Amino acid sequence: MTNLKPRIAHKEEVGKLLKPIVVGGDILAYSYVRELNRAFGIEQTIVLAAADIKMLSTSRFTDYRLIPDVHDAEVLYATLEGIAAEFARENPDIVPMVFGCDDCHARMLSEAKPRLEAAGIVVPYIDFDLLDDITQKRRFYELCEELDIPYPKTWYFDCSDAGPDELPLDELPFPLIAKPSNSAQFQDAEPTVRGWRKIYEIEDAAEMAEVWKSLRESSYNNLMVLQDFIPGGDDAIRTLTTFSNAEGEVRCVSGGVVCLQDHDPTAIGNPLCILGEREDAIVECAKRFVKRVGYCGMANFDIKLDERDGSFRFFEVNTRCGRNTYYMSLGGQNFVELMVRQFVLGEDIPYHEAYEPFIYCCVPAYVLKRSMENESRLAEALGRLHTNKESYPLHYTPDTASHNLWAKIMFMNQIRKFKKFYWDTKGKQLK
Repeated sequence: MTNLKPRIAHKEEVGKLLKPIVVGGDILAYSYVRELNRAFGIEQTIVLAAADIKMLSTSRFTDYRLIPDVHDAEVLYATLEGIAAEFARENPDIVPMVFGCDDCHARMLSEAKPRLEAAGIVVPYIDFDLLDDITQKRRFYELCEELDIPYPKTWYFDCSDAGPDELPLDELPFPLIAKPSNSAQFQDAEPTVRGWRKIYEIEDAAEMAEVWKSLRESSYNNLMVLQDFIPGGDDAIRTLTTFSNAEGEVRCVSGGVVCLQDHDPTAIGNPLCILGEREDAIVECAKRFVKRVGYCGMANFDIKLDERDGSFRFFEVNTRCGRNTYYMSLGGQNFVELMVRQFVLGEDIPYHEAYEPFIYCCVPAYVLKRSMENESRLAEALGRLHTNKESYPLHYTPDTASHNLWAKIMFMNQIRKFKKFYWDTKGKQLK
């Protein structure tokens, strides 16, 4: 049983009393909005964003509010407290609930969880001490070692003044993957990092030396993680989302094969096409992890199949919904409904899995045909696209024509992006 007290007594009252607030303006933001409407009939979700993102601001289901400094923690907290106070004056039974879209949001909301809860806001994130612990890559891999969860061979180097001026390049195998130990801090440091990338694919020692120099000169002062490059294309990558109760027991799980990633250097690693597929080994590893740390709520794991030994190697845990968590809805479980049922209604959710055959797809079929190298996966993806009409999270028929137009523009713009960042650079030929 969960130890979470209900804030709303009956599910039928959620549509009237729950007032959701989303921080951020990406695909996940709209996924929250549409799934709140779909599950509970919520007509408007407040969205706080730093810029005018048309596919959100033109939606009939958003109360879109431009907050230029929304990524400043104190500005965010004060804004949320002000919204909560307005609701309390309107009706003391109203329950505000906040959702974030990125690592920095999860971190900020978790860190201020006691303050925001004191203002009456439901914050469906783990406590900050746990979040800060398990999002450090070194600590994550220590737990993997303890729990017999496979992970890549890893090296750590300090980017602060205490770290080395130069790396022992002759001792490192190439190619390598380089990424920050603290993703949220690295995101904050983006303006100071030359050639900032979410993840670096390092081909040789010269490239590694240049990346290291840019990091040492930046404001990022945490660890940089270097990892053995696990061979395999996009379709070797797996994603898994778990939802667990206050005892760390998984109550729902969903996941699949990442058939195609974004190849824009600033967004590399973001899945653009996912085929639902269950792997026992992945599910069991994730269950051990969340139980060991007592994780409550949504978690997302990044994993890759190592074709050299057949193991599934875990890279990290995201302490929030991933930007693609809409795939859980496609698999049969509205993902936002889980959070509302547990954190607002106080329900104990029976264990179930969301693996109805699905495809999550943010690119036209043309992009899949020209980019996917695994012919059997491509055939499966194209087949599912014919039968899964809701595969693209930004298209929502009940929304405005303007919203769906902007969603279509973003969808078709993927052709231009793939031409620039993938086909032209890789010499891909049209199939």
